[in-house]
Amino acid sequence: MSEWLFSREDAERSLPGKAIAMRFAETFGHGSMRLGLYAPRGSDTQTPHAQDELYVVVAGTGRFTKNGEERSFGPNDVIFVEAGADHRFLDFTPDFAAWVVFWGPSGGE
Repeated sequence: MSEWLFSREDAERSLPGKAIAMRFAETFGHGSMRLGLYAPRGSDTQTPHAQDELYVVVAGTGRFTKNGEERSFGPNDVIFVEAGADHRFLDFTPDFAAWVVFWGPSGGE
């Protein structure tokens, strides 16, 4: 993997085994920004994060909940989550994967 071009395939090779539910591989960081591939299996048990974040869905479908509101998602959708928001992916297909970008100060911008 180069230091400025990141493929999904390279990131997937860094993911923990499929037996691990919370599969996340950080691929790059610069300043306050971190980029990773998120591909949970079974259920998503994440808790609110200190930074703002963007998810870019690359595979799979399902539902996403943020602060009690649910919406369907699919490939190429982009989901914004402000710092501190309660959120998670629900009823997602086994092939689900999303790039996730965290950035900014603790508490969000």
